[in-house]
Amino acid sequence: MKALAERRGVYHFLDVLSVPWGLNMPSELLKACYGEGNPSTLYIKGVQFFYSLDLHEEGLSLMKRAADAGYERDVYTHTMTRAIFEGEGKYFDGIPFEFVDRIGKLVRSVKWGWGLWHGDYFRDHKVLFICFFMSSFYRCQCANLVQRQCHCLWHIDVTKDDNMCNRCFWIKELGLFLRDFEPISLLRDTRKW
Repeated sequence: MKALAERRGVYHFLDVLSVPWGLNMPSELLKACYGEGNPSTLYIKGVQFFYSLDLHEEGLSLMKRAADAGYERDVYTHTMTRAIFEGEGKYFDGIPFEFVDRIGKLVRSVKWGWGLWHGDYFRDHKVLFICFFMSSFYRCQCANLVQRQCHCLWHIDVTKDDNMCNRCFWIKELGLFLRDFEPISLLRDTRKW
């Protein structure tokens, strides 16, 4: 079995995020997977670089490689990252709403923060998003609006019904990402891979 596992290319296909992190995955395994261009390790390293270490170019490049390989979590995360930080909504076009709902919930539900949190860059963009997009979301008459005392990011997921326009759908999704996403800040520093 060991000889089979060590054959070239095997590490490329292991989704390291499907293994419980409490099992303390050996660093050598993560390094081997990363060395094979494993999309899940590209995703982990890209997210940590971009969101926790403020290494934006390197992080975005790694996330793009994982997204180009079709790694679902990263297709979503890369799209949200490009839209929020570079204003590039063109990435939304190829993603079906059903995919966004399913993968978005998966990405946002995982709580990784064990020390390194969002950098100032993320927090600054979150404030800008709230200032510029939240009011247009609540003003748009595209769907039934559930009245809330506070028109804020915390209620964005339950404020409108599912009949909203395309623009409001993506503002809602971006808001949920900004509200709930935690970067993968592992106990290990992925810069050593």
